[in-house]
Amino acid sequence: MGRRRTIPDAEVFAAIRQMLAEGGDKAVSFQTVSRAVGLTPPTLVQRYASREGMVQAALLAAWDAYDLRTAEAEAAAPLSEKGAVQFLKLLSDEDEAPVDLALLAVDFRDPVLRARAAAWRARVELALTARLGGDAKGREAAGILFLAWQGQTVWRIAGGRAFRLKDAVRRLT
Repeated sequence: MGRRRTIPDAEVFAAIRQMLAEGGDKAVSFQTVSRAVGLTPPTLVQRYASREGMVQAALLAAWDAYDLRTAEAEAAAPLSEKGAVQFLKLLSDEDEAPVDLALLAVDFRDPVLRARAAAWRARVELALTARLGGDAKGREAAGILFLAWQGQTVWRIAGGRAFRLKDAVRRLT
């Protein structure tokens, strides 16, 4: 009788996120994940019920990690314009980031993932607002800065030159 294999969810989720990053949504199946982590497809079905459930669980775990990273950035960045830039840079640090933020947007057709993303965006904008004065002008600047930062993230992935966040903050405040 073979030994039962126990692979933690975190390892399974890391493999799924890697597959999504390299091959997109179509790269993830019970069979491909099974090969990557060494669990049988029926074991994966028992854990996650469906392929969509497995992908959703992996992305929700990534959101959990990103929420933790966001809390750490909020605690580290001072309440100032420079702090707004520092906050976004801490969230963007490629060497330290637990997951590629662009990957979390893999499928906003899923209402659970879409709600998670919306809640995170609201949290980031609130943190930026606090660093940009806390008033109506600060809220507006925070919303624009969030969108500019996300645009910068996309263009950096595509190999484009990024603008400097501190220049954007200076123009908005």
